[in-house]
Amino acid sequence: MRKLLKSNINIILLSILFISTDLVAQYTPYFKNYNVSDYNAGNQNWDISKSENGKIYVANNNGLLEFDGIKWTLWELPNKTIIRSVLSHNNKIYTGSYKEFGFWSKNEKGLLEYFSLSKKLKDEISSNEEIWQIEAYNNSIIFRSFGNVYIHENGDTKKYNLPSTIISCNFIDGNLYASTLNAGIFIKKNNEFIPFINNPVFNNTKIIAISNFNGGFLISTSLKGCYFLKNGTLSIYKSEINTILKKHQLNSFLKLKNDDMVFGTIKNGVYITNKNGKVLYNINKEKGLLNNTVLGMSLDSNNELWVSLDQGLSSISFDNVFTFYNDISGKLGAVYDVVLYKDVIYIGSNTGVYYLNSKNELEFIEGSQGQVWDLDVINGELFCGHNNGTYIIENNKLKMVSSETGGWTLKKVPESDDTYIQGTYSGLVKFKKIKNNWQVKHLNKTTSPIKHLVFESNNTAWAADAYKGLYRVTFNEDYESIKNIQEYNAKGLSSDYGIQVYNLNNNIVFKTNKGWQKYESILDSIIDYPLLNQTFGKDSYIISEPNTEKLALKNNRLINFFSLSTFENTISIPNKYLENRFIVDNENVSILKDSLYTLSLMNGFLIINAQKKQVSTDLEKPNIESIIVDKTRINISNASPIEIPLNKNNLEISLSAPKSENYFFEYTFENSDSAIWNKIDKEKLELSNLTDGSYTLLVRTTNFLNKHSETNRIKLKILPPWYKSKIGFFLYAGILLFILVLFFILHKRKINKEQKTLEQKYQKEQEKLVKEQVIENDKQLIKLKNAALKNELKLKSKQLANTAMALVKKNESLLILKEELLLNKNSFENSYSFRKLVKKIDSSIGGDDEWEIFEYNFNQVHEEFFSSLSAVFPMLSKKDLKTSAYIKMNLSTKEIALLMNISVRGVETMRYRLKKKLNLQNDNSLVDYLLNFKNIPS
Repeated sequence: MRKLLKSNINIILLSILFISTDLVAQYTPYFKNYNVSDYNAGNQNWDISKSENGKIYVANNNGLLEFDGIKWTLWELPNKTIIRSVLSHNNKIYTGSYKEFGFWSKNEKGLLEYFSLSKKLKDEISSNEEIWQIEAYNNSIIFRSFGNVYIHENGDTKKYNLPSTIISCNFIDGNLYASTLNAGIFIKKNNEFIPFINNPVFNNTKIIAISNFNGGFLISTSLKGCYFLKNGTLSIYKSEINTILKKHQLNSFLKLKNDDMVFGTIKNGVYITNKNGKVLYNINKEKGLLNNTVLGMSLDSNNELWVSLDQGLSSISFDNVFTFYNDISGKLGAVYDVVLYKDVIYIGSNTGVYYLNSKNELEFIEGSQGQVWDLDVINGELFCGHNNGTYIIENNKLKMVSSETGGWTLKKVPESDDTYIQGTYSGLVKFKKIKNNWQVKHLNKTTSPIKHLVFESNNTAWAADAYKGLYRVTFNEDYESIKNIQEYNAKGLSSDYGIQVYNLNNNIVFKTNKGWQKYESILDSIIDYPLLNQTFGKDSYIISEPNTEKLALKNNRLINFFSLSTFENTISIPNKYLENRFIVDNENVSILKDSLYTLSLMNGFLIINAQKKQVSTDLEKPNIESIIVDKTRINISNASPIEIPLNKNNLEISLSAPKSENYFFEYTFENSDSAIWNKIDKEKLELSNLTDGSYTLLVRTTNFLNKHSETNRIKLKILPPWYKSKIGFFLYAGILLFILVLFFILHKRKINKEQKTLEQKYQKEQEKLVKEQVIENDKQLIKLKNAALKNELKLKSKQLANTAMALVKKNESLLILKEELLLNKNSFENSYSFRKLVKKIDSSIGGDDEWEIFEYNFNQVHEEFFSSLSAVFPMLSKKDLKTSAYIKMNLSTKEIALLMNISVRGVETMRYRLKKKLNLQNDNSLVDYLLNFKNIPS
């Protein structure tokens, strides 16, 4: 047999409620179905195996299915054929199919790769051969078809042929047994199969399994039931299950170490029996199994049974502390309360009151139709709080006690054996038993619907409205009336809505939408209760009676059973077991008997054994299944940091922790705020837009109790962009060097240019200086020339003046001489000579030659004076020009007269005429005009 693992199946109602074994079959352990839409492959699942690492492998119509607890993956054979058998062993997954068998192994990228073992045996495998079973045998792997057994050992595969169709192989106590259709059972000895037993009863019989049993062998067949073989004697295994197997056809078998057995049938699902063959559970389609045809089974070390079906898959948990009662008829509806009364289970639901009869069948109590809120056993009587009123159930019949509608809760008055207060739709109602009769009275001061009620002391209680409001109620001594009712909504209550009130260890505590609070009597106020907020959690609320040792608390993740004495969680039930079955806002855990509790659900209830120790598995450190960078898988076997280009840092990391239960994954980055862990959606962590640098990614497995596994560290290195890489640095160095060279060149060029500019500037300045010097020199030269000219002019003027004066002197002398001659005229003998001499003297005084010399000298001093003056005043005569010249030389009238050989009067006349010709006014000075007359430019 493939697996012999320990099972610890508890039959709660058998051992504690003393109900017969036949009736226990109505109850089932928790099981979860996986349909085609969950795993997205073929509907038929031929075989199933759980690996050492916790993963499930399924032989499916479409290939090999892999399940890590969160994600399903389909792996196809190269020839894409149906896989009929599977076995996970020593980190390899062996599969068998049509004319093919081999194994799968993970590569460095996390992908399963297939390696054929049957290639070398192509010629030895018949055309219609399929591998239906795979078993581990010592150091060998057994592949069984209907025609042959193939044993793979030490890299070689050997074929064994038996004389009849081979139905099954089993490995027991180190021996390999092969069961045939018509030739009995064989055992492998000395490298060959020899007959072990060949009883006629096994002719044309499918032997499904052989297992150890009571010192012999239990031989399980398909349609003939089970046989017991001991010391060569074969007998029928007389048990309840034998009759069932003959009817429903056995197809798969597992035996547990505690001798309990699991039978998978073709027609009616799974049966679990004790070692005597008594049926403990039957899980079939009526109980919720997807299909009644069991094709394969696998049991793991956690006592979880995996069942491969003709349509879908199921997992069944045996080690849970709870068992389900499910109403498969659908008439039960939403269950609000469950109670054990006179060894009969009564159930209150939204459709009425039911009980389980001696055959464990659901019976309806006539007249109870409608909403049932509460079932209580009081003074040996069963009370029913109903929508229509309050009843007592006697002999499965209703008897009305109170017509006040909506009996939500019924509480015993402290230190009173016969007085109770009930919360109803219309307020508070008093119940008092007098002489075996119950007297009922409505306490008129309350009219609000009271859903929650708890006593603070003998005469004081707290009442919470079903919708909004909280009241403190004080009764009189005999509870006949209410002395005082005080509303506490405005006394520190954090929320007016959905208030629940409890008495925990003599503390009045409140659960509101915002957390836990308590009543502080000294302040007469309601204050926050940090202890419960921290211990229970702000989102948790009590769904059980608070006066028991264990409180049942519910939050959005799970139900916890909390011990008030140790302040520890003793039992935790994740919500995944109860999906869509809670009665929202009316969840109720009630004590059934001793340590048995019930949790009300839709269409049934849960029975919880609080004494049974809950098996908890350690959380497994997350495994890295694959890493995909920008849609490309990378090697995950390398321990060095994963290098990822910056422009391709879309990162997908797939995780698994298949050995863990009820878990999810979290991640954070080391050296960041490691106290903040982020929840990962399912199994895949997606990261993107990481900046360049080195990261250490921490991942861990966490369950709903907030317990954590060890962390797995993934080192990532986001490569810098090219402009931050070595290439970039080399490029930067090159660019920098280029820039430096360019800067040097440009700087040098600039310096040269500036130097050239400076030189040019200097040269220009020098040229300018030279020019200025030349100009200055020219100025100096001109100045010198001018000075020379001035000197020359002065000299010429002096010479001219001297000439003029000489002429004046000469003429004056000649005139004196002439006068003397004229005075001595008579002294001359010859008049002709006299006249000639006088004539010569006259010609010498006003001679043209002298004028020409004067004119020349005058023009040297006053260049072009005559021409300019003649140009302006063309009417001037030669005599006028002479007169002008003499005047310009600033000669006196007398001197002019001498030069011109005329009288002074004649000179004045000429001056007058000249002034007129020059168009000068009387007040204009002729001398000034001629002295300042400018030559006309040539």
